[in-house]
This record gives sequence, C-alpha cells and structure tokens, in this order.
Amino acid sequence: MTLDGMVRLLKKNYWTNPNGTINRRHNNDKVNLVRYADDITVTARSKEVLEEIKELIEDFLNERGLELSRRKTQITHISQGFNFLGWNFRKYSGKLLIKPAKEAYHSIINRIRELIKKNNTENQDTLIKILNPVIRGWCNYHSSACSKASYQKLDRDIFQALWSWAKRRHPKRAKQWIKDRYWQTSNTRGWIFATEDERLIFASDTKITRHRLIKFAANPYLQEYEDYYRNRRLKLN
Repeated sequence: MTLDGMVRLLKKNYWTNPNGTINRRHNNDKVNLVRYADDITVTARSKEVLEEIKELIEDFLNERGLELSRRKTQITHISQGFNFLGWNFRKYSGKLLIKPAKEAYHSIINRIRELIKKNNTENQDTLIKILNPVIRGWCNYHSSACSKASYQKLDRDIFQALWSWAKRRHPKRAKQWIKDRYWQTSNTRGWIFATEDERLIFASDTKITRHRLIKFAANPYLQEYEDYYRNRRLKLN
C-alpha cells in the first residue's frame, strides 16, 4: 500500500544507524509515526524536524498523484495538543492526557439530539431502545481515555434534550407531572429515564479501563506472537 512505503521512508531517514541498519533505538530526532487507514500522526523532537518530515511526505505523495489535506495537516506543540481518531492528546504540566475531542463530543450529542427530535412521536420504550446503542457505542470507544468529565457532561446534555422532548409532548402539564411520568428514582439515583421494561443507560456508568501497551515488535499476524496475544487477552479479561 502507498502509506506503507511512506512508513518505510521515514524509518530509512530517521531510524538508520551508521551501519545502515534500521533500528528504532537509533532515533535521535525521536521520530515516530502512528497510522490508522489514511490518517497519520507523526511526532518528533522539534518543529524543525517535523517541517522537514512534512516536505518528505509531500514529495512522496506528489510522486503518486496524492497530496496532504491542508485542512487536517498541522504542526503543533504537545502542550497545545492535537486531535487524532476522535481523541485530543495534550500535555498538562508535563502529564499527557488523552480525552474525547471536542469535535467528537459535539458529533455524538448532536446525533442524539437529532434522534430525539426525529422520534418525537415514538413512545418512551422505543426511544430508549434507539438511544441506548448509540450512547453505549460512543462511551465504549472512549472508555480507555480520560473520559469521566465527558461522560458526565453527556448525561447532563441528554437529560436536557429529553426534558425538552417530554415538555413538547405535554405542553400543558406541570413539571412534577412530567417528571413522574418519564423519570424514576432508585435508592442511589434519581432522574432515571425509564419505563417498566426499558431504562436509559447513564454514560457516566461506563467503566474506564486504561489501555495496556503492546510490545512494539508484536505483530498480531505472525504466528510467533500467538502466545503473547493469547496471554494478553487472558490478563485483560
């Protein structure tokens, strides 16, 4: 694939030791690349190194009739942060934190609001069945990041959207009647959007599990690493 050649190009230029051997330990400029499909992130020791790498990548792509996206390409310091695959990577007082990106949050809450608006005439059971997979899927995707604050905000914003939904259905009813009609309470929690059969999940109930680093050389497609990944899955479970 085209981008595979680009990875090899960067390794050749920045990972090659004096003997001509490519070795990640010989990486004085701290150049590393993370790729997912057509999205890539390159890190390095300095802005000057990244400017040099950007030119290399542009030349590599131009030779193949491709080009970098001007909208998505930027060089930034880690203290300012950057977005990648729906997450924001940024250092705060020297500590790297990975959080759901603002764009990712806006996307999910706008989708939920649109679903609520689109299903304005559906009964509560049906609406809960529509919303739960969407909420669960987004929360599971971000469950390895620092997502607690985002989950709590999502719960608040979903509540506001559902409260507006309920008021539109019963414009002449009192607030207490609406609350009693659509929300339940338990011993530990109030304002549970639920019926006798269905219950809307809370984003903030999602368990956050930190990602464990994988050995750099452990290729999941090589038989020699089958035991490594088997043992890793057992430990994670």
